[in-house]
Amino acid sequence: MMGYYIIAGLIFLVSMFVSNRLKSKFKKYSKVHLQNGMSGKEIAEKMLRDNGINDVKVISTPGMLSDHYNPSKKTVNLSEGVYSQRNAAAAAVAAHECGHAVQHAKAYSWLQMRSKLVPVVSVASKFSQWAIFGGLILMTMVGVGVGKTVLLIGIIMYAAGTLFSFITLPVEYDASKRALVWLETENMLTNAEHDAAEDSLKWAARTYVVAAVGSLATLLYFVSLYMGRD
Repeated sequence: MMGYYIIAGLIFLVSMFVSNRLKSKFKKYSKVHLQNGMSGKEIAEKMLRDNGINDVKVISTPGMLSDHYNPSKKTVNLSEGVYSQRNAAAAAVAAHECGHAVQHAKAYSWLQMRSKLVPVVSVASKFSQWAIFGGLILMTMVGVGVGKTVLLIGIIMYAAGTLFSFITLPVEYDASKRALVWLETENMLTNAEHDAAEDSLKWAARTYVVAAVGSLATLLYFVSLYMGRD
């Protein structure tokens, strides 16, 4: 199991680095105040209107970087640091989350696929590692046959989570692209503000890349354990 701890440790370190960089960028660009004087809420509402979306509400949610779009409730949830703030970071996040609302309204295929996987992944993520480690223990203490079956079940459940991570990538990148195009087309930001917004979204996207690559690396390690026991 030493290999697992090495992989997990490396993923943790890279994830921490990217997460800290994202927080640092958000803090930096939170000081770049918008010349248009609009808050994150106002920017989000305008982007929704400009895209003909009238049934989605923009609301405030507690926490830092807790922003998200809820397709079932049709709400754009903006964190306290975005909802009322008037800076480049807030503009980027608000427009990005509205990008998901636009995806939903236009039946963006990758978003639809991810939404269908949510119920499966929510269950699989709870039990996959229990099944994997349980399978490995059973292979040692009870028998290879029973253990391998449990291990394989765990790997399949973990693979569902890995697939979800990779499907999330085009969803997130597309939402950022929609946000940046709208911000530029509608002349919402100055050049300096737009560059700050773009950099913010790039680092946000990298957190999803790290998660996907880390999940794949871990999955391949578990598969190697399964194959190695053959």
